[in-house]
Amino acid sequence: MTAPILAPTVHLLGDRPARSDEVLTPEALDFVARLDSAFAGRRAGLLAERRHRAALLAGGGALDHVPATSAVRADRSWRVAAPAPGLVDRRVEITGPPTREGADGASASGAPAWVADFADGVAPAWNRVVDGQAHVLGSPLTVLVRPRGWHLTEKHLQIAGRPAAAALVDAGLHLFHRARRGSGAAPGPYFCLPQVENHLEARLWNDVFAFAEERLGLAYGTVRATVPVETIGAAFEMEEILYELRSRSAGLAADPRRYLASVVRAFPHRPDFLLPDRAKVTMTAPFLRAYAELLVRTCHRRGAHAIGASAAQVPGADEAAHEAVLARVRLEKEREAEDGFDGSRVAHPDLVPVCRTAFDTVLSGRPHQLERTREDVHVTGSGLLSVHRTSGRPTEAGVRAALGIALRCGDSWLRGGTSVVWRGLVEDAATAETARCQVWQWLRHDVISPAAVLRLLAEEASVLAAEEPGARAEEARGVVARTVLGAEPPGAFGPDFAGVRRGSA
Repeated sequence: MTAPILAPTVHLLGDRPARSDEVLTPEALDFVARLDSAFAGRRAGLLAERRHRAALLAGGGALDHVPATSAVRADRSWRVAAPAPGLVDRRVEITGPPTREGADGASASGAPAWVADFADGVAPAWNRVVDGQAHVLGSPLTVLVRPRGWHLTEKHLQIAGRPAAAALVDAGLHLFHRARRGSGAAPGPYFCLPQVENHLEARLWNDVFAFAEERLGLAYGTVRATVPVETIGAAFEMEEILYELRSRSAGLAADPRRYLASVVRAFPHRPDFLLPDRAKVTMTAPFLRAYAELLVRTCHRRGAHAIGASAAQVPGADEAAHEAVLARVRLEKEREAEDGFDGSRVAHPDLVPVCRTAFDTVLSGRPHQLERTREDVHVTGSGLLSVHRTSGRPTEAGVRAALGIALRCGDSWLRGGTSVVWRGLVEDAATAETARCQVWQWLRHDVISPAAVLRLLAEEASVLAAEEPGARAEEARGVVARTVLGAEPPGAFGPDFAGVRRGSA
């Protein structure tokens, strides 16, 4: 048995959201406090290590597979646990914010699983956090909760006089309430873990889950987690991440939305890593193709599911536009299925049948294709870093689009909103983060001028203010301008808006 953790003092600050009595029970808060007391120190150490590694890379350091974990990669004998109930057949999952609309849309979509995105799909306002927990618990679907990242804290929940780790608040509340629901509820608790950068961070999550299972009376390995590969560091440690979570692993997922921001941050000084307009960086780009094929090979050689990238398209209003979107998504999902992915994700209910059909055709009645180990795939570190084969100068339209995404998501975050639909795509904190990093990179390498960026940003802010009554366009413009013109690449999206967001988390 693990040594008991003494219950620290817990204080709730600010107003109590509408569903606080249901979610923020004394027992649930006590459990979250014990989680935070047990793991907050390790979290702080890993965040410091993130900063250290980033400084080494920015200073010209090399990125490669970790020598210390070579034995894990070389050992062909280990496998992850067999798929858990509700996670055997994953040919289509729907992603969205943990709101009433998000829950209802997921339930009506026909998808058997819902990725409830606290990390990127909804602003971290306290009422959103609390209400989201209640919506997740009420869903009849298999739910994968995507908690906020390790870098964030929750100022409304003070533990021993300091803000709690937001990731542990989100995960802890769901773990506690799902365990109390018992075996008659939907399967779980399951998670989709954001922004895991290396195997040590995966190990921390595994220890959090082991702690929860023991204290909540859950059987060993009940908790499962999918890890989206969102950072360039994680791409070099896919096997190690699976190994650390192996009894609780639900596989890896492709997620290029934030991956491009990670590439910019890792190599800010390298002109050969200069990215073109985001619309031109598709999953067929050589470095993303290498990433996707390596993900499938790594997962299947270890018995883990490989999940494709979420389709963010929103079908058009008229029939021709609607059919064009469906055709594009169909091609993307057919490619993923043919590459060996076991399933994929979509952000809009109308895309669920398209994704399911693409995988039905390849799977032919099987729940997955784990037997396809893709031994034909041979991806090297240089392949993962072959960004230069997709490099190029941005267009003015591409710069405007990037600024428009960052501005509109920033405005939504300032108003405590959710992801936004713009130009036919669902844009969220992850895509806004990449947009800002790309603009910063273009400025850093003098392919666009600060004057041009400020002009385009002002124009987009004026358009937003005219389109959206009540928009906080000028405040969002100020944050975007400050971060893209800064000396260092923009950081995580949420914290940059915390200082000007009323009622922020």
